[in-house]
Amino acid sequence: MDRIKETFKGFGSRVKEPMLLAAVAFVVVVTAVLLWIGISVASERSRLEPELQTVRQESRRFRNIVAQKRREESIRDSLLSQIQVIRTVDGDRYVWAHIMDEIAKSLPQYTWLVGVQTLVTSATAADSIDATVPQDVRFQIDGRTIDIQAYTRFLRQLEASPWLHDVAPVSARTVVENDRPVTAFAIRAVFSRADSAYIRTVPLSQSVR
Repeated sequence: MDRIKETFKGFGSRVKEPMLLAAVAFVVVVTAVLLWIGISVASERSRLEPELQTVRQESRRFRNIVAQKRREESIRDSLLSQIQVIRTVDGDRYVWAHIMDEIAKSLPQYTWLVGVQTLVTSATAADSIDATVPQDVRFQIDGRTIDIQAYTRFLRQLEASPWLHDVAPVSARTVVENDRPVTAFAIRAVFSRADSAYIRTVPLSQSVR
């Protein structure tokens, strides 16, 4: 112990410059701090390594989910595009089938039709209308009845149809046909595509021989 003290005393006697001693002490302190920081960083890295692996796995999983979602969206967009093409091709192919079906279901007894015709309006002829979407069809029904109450019932039943709206009487007058008085009437209405809740599909049966 005495020898160590003597060594430090000898070193102190040899160091005549206090600035040099301070510089040496600073270097020693900085080296110790850097060594401590390096050890701390290595320890923290080893502790966080499992969490880093977990985060990388989650990142890969989410990338796969996003890629799958994009593929599904691409398939969906393709299907929607095909449906739009089908709608464009179909157009109003079945419009008159719907109109005549609704008229037939609403027609009461002792009432018959003379004619059904389309009414051309400025809206149907406008160039700005999107041709890919079937437009409303305005039409007029001309008919006869031997019962005026049947005429009013016909109006109410047409108004109840989900496919028809703006049903309005145009005229009703008594005429003589086949030597008997009948009521000649005209009714105007507009056909529009009904909500999907009113559309019913049925299986198509086909006999096989």
